[in-house]
Amino acid sequence: MASIFTRASARRGISSIQARPFSRALVRQKSALSPPYLLDDYLPKYQLLTSIQESKKRSEAYAHLSNCNLCPRLCGVNRFQKRGTCLIGSDVVVNTIAPHFGEEPCLQGHHGSGSVFFSGCNLRCVFCQNHDIAHQKNGFSLSPEELGEWFMKLQQVGNVHNINLVTPEHVVPQVVLSILHAKDLGLRVPIVYNTSSFDSLASIELLEGLVDIYLADFKVWNPATSKRLLKADNYADVAMESIKAMHNQVGDLSFTSDGLAKKGVLLRHLVMPGHEEEGKHIVRWLAENVSKDLYVHVMEQYHPRAHVGQKRRTTAGRARDVAEGTVEPGAQPADGEAKKAVRYEDINRAVKMDEVHSVKAAAEKAGLWRFCEPAEQAGFHL
Repeated sequence: MASIFTRASARRGISSIQARPFSRALVRQKSALSPPYLLDDYLPKYQLLTSIQESKKRSEAYAHLSNCNLCPRLCGVNRFQKRGTCLIGSDVVVNTIAPHFGEEPCLQGHHGSGSVFFSGCNLRCVFCQNHDIAHQKNGFSLSPEELGEWFMKLQQVGNVHNINLVTPEHVVPQVVLSILHAKDLGLRVPIVYNTSSFDSLASIELLEGLVDIYLADFKVWNPATSKRLLKADNYADVAMESIKAMHNQVGDLSFTSDGLAKKGVLLRHLVMPGHEEEGKHIVRWLAENVSKDLYVHVMEQYHPRAHVGQKRRTTAGRARDVAEGTVEPGAQPADGEAKKAVRYEDINRAVKMDEVHSVKAAAEKAGLWRFCEPAEQAGFHL
């Protein structure tokens, strides 16, 4: 890096001796793509595992499948025999495997992120943006070994920059086995764990040494909100623990000189309509308890999906008549407002830009400064 500044200084007629302190000053400027976040090269973490470490992880993965306790739901089922809350057994169900260009540019690059969209989920977000995948068992079944072979196809045929495991919280043992199998087959690209952060500490521990990038959400802050919208009142407590554990493993997001992320945590927060105060709590907590150098994406993409905006549930008999607007409680004719009532009406709208900006401003005030933002010119936005 010093030689670059020296050449630039020489063109301005400054000696190399004078240039050295100048170069150090430049390095101290805040840039997402500068030391210590700039890597000369990168070898995926799973490449460094010894055969003994691999055997231990395989053994632990099979043990967890036999008594499933990795997810915070703690179903405790033998997944070789039955299914828990996630509806998935000992194999995985995959909806889509393909190069994906809908992630942050530092992940998708020019060739795409090798995304694997798993069916099923251990959350039940009423606004889920992928509800047709996460809330239903749509897709095809694969053994962990077959999944590892698909990783190789993504690398060899798709020439992807990474393997991006989307909503993998409920299939961590299978993911571990698939990565180890793919390593034996010649996998060499980083692993991205794309998670809601509803992960147990035991799950994150099992993934240590296998995951290079944690692409983690922090959705909501208040237990009442998470109970109502995610169907998990302990979501924030779990997310806080898991995000700290992820950061302890891989640190802040770092890049190679081509602008591609190789290791670290990329934290997403999807701003929800009417819930920007919860977003402010989240970004302040991140700055104070994880790292002020955390790479954060404050997202504005929310739009009503899944159950949001749907007609209220109907039931049999008279209750159906009430819900359908034939009558109201008390056998009174339904008025226009009753007929128009929809589920989760408070979030049945797009998020406003002033709500997004208020969360971003709170993040900056808390000391966060590395944001994923639209590029002012062509190329990756770093």
